[in-house]
Amino acid sequence: MPLPHFPQILVAAAAVLLSIPVVFCGSPATVLPLERAFPVNHPVQIGALRARDRVRHARVLQGVVGGVVNLPVVGSSDPYQVGLYFTKVKLGSPPREFNVQIDTGSDILWVTCSSCDDCPQTSGLGIKLNFFDAASSSTSGLIACSDPICSSAFQTSATQCASESNQCMYTFQYGDGSGTSGHYVTDALYFDMILGQSLIANSSAPIVFGCSTHQLEDLTKTDKAVDGIFGFGQGDLSVISQLSSRGVTPKVFSHCLKGDGNGGGILVLGEILEPGIVYSPLVPSQPHYNLDMQSIAVNGQVLPIDQAAFATSSNRGTIVDTGTTLAYLVQEAYDPFVSAVTGSVSQLVTPIISKGNQCYLVPNSVSDIFPPATLNFAGGASMVLKPEEYLVHQGVVGGAAMWCIGFQKIQGGITILGDLVLKDKIFVYDLAHQRIGWTNYDCSMSVNVSVTSSKDEYINAGQVRSSSSSRDMLVSLLPIGFAMLLMLHKTMFMEFQFL
Repeated sequence: MPLPHFPQILVAAAAVLLSIPVVFCGSPATVLPLERAFPVNHPVQIGALRARDRVRHARVLQGVVGGVVNLPVVGSSDPYQVGLYFTKVKLGSPPREFNVQIDTGSDILWVTCSSCDDCPQTSGLGIKLNFFDAASSSTSGLIACSDPICSSAFQTSATQCASESNQCMYTFQYGDGSGTSGHYVTDALYFDMILGQSLIANSSAPIVFGCSTHQLEDLTKTDKAVDGIFGFGQGDLSVISQLSSRGVTPKVFSHCLKGDGNGGGILVLGEILEPGIVYSPLVPSQPHYNLDMQSIAVNGQVLPIDQAAFATSSNRGTIVDTGTTLAYLVQEAYDPFVSAVTGSVSQLVTPIISKGNQCYLVPNSVSDIFPPATLNFAGGASMVLKPEEYLVHQGVVGGAAMWCIGFQKIQGGITILGDLVLKDKIFVYDLAHQRIGWTNYDCSMSVNVSVTSSKDEYINAGQVRSSSSSRDMLVSLLPIGFAMLLMLHKTMFMEFQFL
């Protein structure tokens, strides 16, 4: 129900929000909770992260603006912590909270069903696992075989019909032997919506998602178990496609993944605005978020890499994937990259090989010694990487910090830009215009989010307008820890402040 409109009065409503400020401007906005990470309490070595990424890469499946949704981001790219990012969503009536991994490499949102008997019951991430029970939700419904969702052309061969139960079933089989099967359901996704000059708490929109009743292999392990996967791909069944097709959110989403400390960040179903954002077009007709990378430079010097190494084909190219912890370069690019980095610092550090990885014993701060690297893309867009965005800290040896190349070598195949590269940047996936934008950013600071088609309505963080019109509404989520209170404050302008 909408909260009553009380001019000059402070209204508080309970919410669980995280650590990243957001400034919304313009037309209606939809907000979901933002939360912090639960890091594990032991370090994770590069080999373990590489093994996890191999599993993740094998698991990649073969084969109208209304508002803004702000989701909790949990986790970290730090190998001494979680090595993945996940978020919280609320599903069902009454709403139940689920921790789901953020994955731009797949389309479907699925969570574990209460009827699953081979699914993890505990998680090494320190979170309580929840299970979706359709019978306990008053708004839940099964997707029947006759439903257009089950029979439409955008469904893949992974969808089947169980004639005996008339349920639309799915089976996602992954390349490493793991997989999940279950059935599609429809239920309410809950969030807080800012609309005009009112805050509507516990707003919802019906969505279709998967209810997993069976899991195999790695998905059954408890060390990094979560409640499911939140696919942010471009398919018609992805949540961003479902909500944008009904005008609930724009056809764009953004994230800012915090790399230092305990990680966390912000995930917005909407467009983050920042003057420094550069855009590169998506490669058309690809199942993932493919970009046309054209060259790599170290310390301003373009490396001698054949551009054909990055050309997009059925088994080559460059993709952006939040489900990958590290980053992966094809061999033709990896070898000259490591050589250039090593050559530029060999007089200042001690290069060593540790467990097959190129590492360095560093006496001082890596930012004072190592050069920047630049990834250059189509459209003139460049991504500048600080040393901490291509190196991984792996402990101390003989009193010196050991840093290792975080990029991993791939024999042929696809270059993958994972969380190591994506952290500490604003990323905007503008699906309406088929492009991805980014800029370096401190993800503990305020961000500006547009829900209008006109950039003229952009409001800078900290800028206050003495107007009560809805066009000048300013919404800001300020940095904090993790379970917060939602504050609605009406003065000369509207300010929603999450403290």
